[in-house]
Amino acid sequence: MNLKLINIKSLGGIHPEGTKWLRGSDLAHFPTLENAYLTITDGKISEFGPMTHCPQDELPTIDCSDRHVLPTFVDSHSHLVYAGTREEEFNLRLKGSSYEEIAAAGGGILNSAAKVSTSSVDQLVSQAKFRLENLIDCGTGTLEVKSGYGLDPENELKLLRAIKELNGQSQATLVPTFLAAHALPAWAKAQGMNDASYTKHMLDECLPTVQKEGLAGFLDGFIERDYFRLDALQHLIDASTNSGLPLKIHVNQFYDIGGIQMAVEAGALSVDHLEVMSPEAIEALHGSDTIATLLPSCSYFLGIPYGPARELIENDTVVALATDYNPGSSPGGNMQLVCNMACAKMKMTPAEALNAATINGAAALNLSDRKGSIAVGKDADLLITKAIPSLEYLCYDFGTNHIQTTILGGQTQ
Repeated sequence: MNLKLINIKSLGGIHPEGTKWLRGSDLAHFPTLENAYLTITDGKISEFGPMTHCPQDELPTIDCSDRHVLPTFVDSHSHLVYAGTREEEFNLRLKGSSYEEIAAAGGGILNSAAKVSTSSVDQLVSQAKFRLENLIDCGTGTLEVKSGYGLDPENELKLLRAIKELNGQSQATLVPTFLAAHALPAWAKAQGMNDASYTKHMLDECLPTVQKEGLAGFLDGFIERDYFRLDALQHLIDASTNSGLPLKIHVNQFYDIGGIQMAVEAGALSVDHLEVMSPEAIEALHGSDTIATLLPSCSYFLGIPYGPARELIENDTVVALATDYNPGSSPGGNMQLVCNMACAKMKMTPAEALNAATINGAAALNLSDRKGSIAVGKDADLLITKAIPSLEYLCYDFGTNHIQTTILGGQTQ
C-alpha cells in the first residue's frame, strides 16, 4: 500500500542505515526529526524528511499534526499462544504461595499444558488472535511467540502450527520459537527421564518436523536450578549447531547457575529474564553479541527483582525489552507499560527504553535489517500516537493507550 504521513510533530527512531543494534551510551539517543513527513511505497518506507521538502502528489494522506510517529514496538519474548488463563494461581500467590510452590503442586506451566492438550489448533488461534489484536492496538507490530506449553511432541507441534496459522491471518509479524524445555511433565518422569534426557528426547522427536514444515526460527529452553540445568542447555546448544536455529534462552530468573556464561560462549542470540545476576554473569555479556532481554512486567507481577538494566548498559551490553506475555507470570503484552516499568523500576531513560523496545528488540530476532527503526527500505511498520506532549510521555504516563493508529506493512489497522 502507498501512503503519506504529513505534519508529524516528531518522527522518532531514525538511526543510521545499517544500524544493527545499540549498546552502552549509544542507547541513550533516540534520534528524531521535528515537523516531518514520511512516504510509504509498496509497504516500505520510501522517503522521509522535513515538511519543507514534502512532495506534492496524490498519495492517500494522514495528517499527523500534534502527533508523533515511530517504529512499532518489537516484542522479542512472548508466549502469546496458550489455552485458558490462570487467575486462580494469581489468587494463590496473593495468599502466600510462591511461583515455585504452585509449579511443584502441578500448577504453572503444567496447568497450561493440560489446557493445551484438550484444545485444537483452531481454538488456540482464536484465543491468541484476540490477544494479538489488542497488542496491535497498543503499538506492537512484531513479536516472537514461543511454544512450550505442549510438553510432549504432539502438543508442542500443535502450538507451533497454531503460531504459523495465526501469522498467516495477521498483518503483524510473528516469529516462532520452539521452546523445547519448559517444564518436566509427569509422563517423562514416569519413563525415568531427567531434565537433560527429556530435552534431548523433545529435540530428537520434534526438530525434523519443525524444520520440514518451517515451524520455528529459534530454539529455547528454561535454564533454571529447578527446571533445566546445564546438561539440558548443552543439548540445546548441540541442536542449534546441527539445525542452524539460533538460541534464545530463558536464564537467571530465580537462580544463577552459570547458564549465561555458557549461552554467551555458544553464541546465543539472546539471554532472557536476567533478574538474578552475579558479577560473573554480567561480565560474560560485556561487549558480546548476545542480547540481554529484560522482562520488567514479569518482575512486577511475580514480585521478584528487576533485571539490572543500568549495570548492563554501563557494561556495554546490548539490552532489549520485552513483555514475556504468558498466562502465569506476565499476563499482559502492552509494550508501553513495559517501557514505563523499565524507566520507573530499572532506571532506564525514555530514550533507552524506546530503543530497547524497537531496534534492539528487532536485533534480538535477527530482524533489524527490516524492523525497529525509521530508514528507507525498511518495512512500514509504524505507530502514530495520540496528541501527547512528547515521545517521553509514552514512557511517563501509564495505564492509558497512547496509540491512535498502527500501520503494518503500510496498511492502517
